[in-house]
Amino acid sequence: MNDAVRPFRLNISDEQLTDLKARLRMTRLPPDEVVDDWSQGTPRAYMEAVCAYWAEEYDWRTTEARLNAIPQFITNLDGVDVHFLHVRSPHEEARPLLLTHGWPGSVVEFLNVLEPLSNPTSHGGNSEDAFHLVVPALPGYGFSGKPTTTGWGVEKIAEQWDVLMRRLGYERYFAQGGDWGAAVTTAIGIRQSEGPQAEGPKSEGSGGCAGIHINMPLVAPDKDTMDDLTDLEKKALAASKFYQDWDSGYSKQQSTRPQTVGYGLVDSPAGLAAWILEKYHRWMDCDGHPENVVSRDALLDNIMFYWLTSAGASSARLYWESFGKRSPGPITIPSGCSMFPKEIFRASERWVQKRYQNLVYWNELDRGGHFAAFERPDVFVAEIRACFARMSLD
Repeated sequence: MNDAVRPFRLNISDEQLTDLKARLRMTRLPPDEVVDDWSQGTPRAYMEAVCAYWAEEYDWRTTEARLNAIPQFITNLDGVDVHFLHVRSPHEEARPLLLTHGWPGSVVEFLNVLEPLSNPTSHGGNSEDAFHLVVPALPGYGFSGKPTTTGWGVEKIAEQWDVLMRRLGYERYFAQGGDWGAAVTTAIGIRQSEGPQAEGPKSEGSGGCAGIHINMPLVAPDKDTMDDLTDLEKKALAASKFYQDWDSGYSKQQSTRPQTVGYGLVDSPAGLAAWILEKYHRWMDCDGHPENVVSRDALLDNIMFYWLTSAGASSARLYWESFGKRSPGPITIPSGCSMFPKEIFRASERWVQKRYQNLVYWNELDRGGHFAAFERPDVFVAEIRACFARMSLD
């Protein structure tokens, strides 16, 4: 079995960047929307400005250099090369932490939390807050390989993430995620809760995930609470209805025909950016505009992880692989949840406890949305520290 861990550096060719700029300069935009908001999608005027900035001012080389200053690696997991960041803490007692992104995210989401989490004494924390960080790109995303066979759903990724952590020498570790990362992290928790009988490769003896944290709990409303709903639960039900009625078209397309939508996402940078930016607008706690909380450069950094790697179809395929196929099983290992007010799928503590049955940390935040680490890195770091301070690797 090829279990080598190979160093990796980004080295995007000038030809790729030249091609991108040429495509952006030749963008054919649709007519203006007939409303004065985002209710019909990403506004034309904003897309025109983004395309012009992307072609004429945005500098990928700055981001490339920033990423190349971080230890990056590739390793093969069951036939697919997986790209990951591996940031070792300078503190010997640091605990291993696996961070998993979702769609339309990437490892870029975590760039501003890597240093505070791994080197807390330089960022207002104590040495006991330190983590060794492993941040993989999901298969089919970013600079990870693209699966060439079916079967790479959430449960498979959870299984292979455990292989990755053990390959790096981490027999015991914590895991965190949002969006698909929350689904993968939950699946890791289910596998660990099921114990030795869980399917998939395992090392001899004890080990595996010791606790999880998520910022998008995967739970259904508790029918026993419908006659006595809290304000949060009422808002959660209203948000869920809005999502189903007005915000879920992308997921229907990606879960049924990812290849079809992929042609536009891989061929047109404007189409890709509009597809992703609309979700940032809707899911961020941004007072009506994503650039109120994340810079245009950072938004484009993330989009570049889809453009440069032609990941439009391969990333969408995770929806096809996983929708309606996830295990409903309970999680009994220590769990924590940070509930941000603009999260897509919100839930109350009592709803979450029905599934995450050993919930040792719960916090409801007053600001923040779906992309917690990206939007509010300082708050995200504080939440991770507070949550895992209540858990042990023993």
